[in-house]
Amino acid sequence: MGYVTSLFARKMAAAAGQAVDAPALLTSVGIDPEGAWDPKHMIPAATYYDMLERIAAQTDVTDLPIHVGASMRCDEYGALGLAWKAALTLQGSFSRVERYARLWTSVVEYELRPDPRGTLFILHRDGARRLGLRLSNEATLASGVSLARQVCAEPFAPLEVQIRHPAPKTASIHEDWFGCPVRFGADLDALLLSDTALARPNILGDEGISRYLVSQLDVELSQVGDRSLVEQARGAIAQALSEGVPKMSDIARGLGLSARSFHRRLSEHGVSFQAITEDTRRELAKGLLRDNRHSLAEIAFLTGFSEQSSFTRAFKRWVGQTPASYRRARAAQ
Repeated sequence: MGYVTSLFARKMAAAAGQAVDAPALLTSVGIDPEGAWDPKHMIPAATYYDMLERIAAQTDVTDLPIHVGASMRCDEYGALGLAWKAALTLQGSFSRVERYARLWTSVVEYELRPDPRGTLFILHRDGARRLGLRLSNEATLASGVSLARQVCAEPFAPLEVQIRHPAPKTASIHEDWFGCPVRFGADLDALLLSDTALARPNILGDEGISRYLVSQLDVELSQVGDRSLVEQARGAIAQALSEGVPKMSDIARGLGLSARSFHRRLSEHGVSFQAITEDTRRELAKGLLRDNRHSLAEIAFLTGFSEQSSFTRAFKRWVGQTPASYRRARAAQ
């Protein structure tokens, strides 16, 4: 099961505007609409694609990936975004993404590949070319261009954008924003970058800061396996709760681990399966209570309780209020 940063899901829901109920969408994929925007908070990729397809069922999404890509800011990526800005050249910035992308996704790999016309920045993502995946790829390519424009001293545009899936009804929106030809039905998902642009100094490039940030990223990268495991466990637990509280052995098996290995790796990260399960149930319940379309009985069921009374007692223990009181307080705010 692959995971992506919740940052893109938040951006997609926001960019869809009034055509969708953004808080409900985010809640449905395990994101607290009012919580902090943490790029390290991961959600299952398939869940993210489902969300995009639900948006597409409610509104025209032709330009949605462009709006999302254009809205991305370096600082929103944490240390990786700062390292992008501090790299001495744009080549260095893209190289950072090639090396450290695992910090915000486990389903995409990036490659810088020489090309007779310059350098290809290639997005590799496996899986069926479903609509959600296609929209995600377009937004990812657009975000690369947006971030490049934020650090370039001169106006930046790729030489060409290549997209594997067929073109939408019109590609003019894409070409206007990218500022170059956009070739749909290509063999790759990629940006073709000129060597001249890649060699230009970045506005905020600083060798000392860059070296420090890269060392921090190396530390984060060494820890990403266990952190991702915790996020994967949260996602798997949230998906399983509608059938009751899952067993650790079942979640471990779904993640390709034995129960003993799963327990040991969680312990090494300072958490237990029971604590993760409790935390997931609490946060899911709080998110669902913000959506008035769900009754208290439905929320009890979705968070793994067989009876509403049991859910009420647990929720009062978690937050000091009954579910009904919590819902009324949130509505008043």
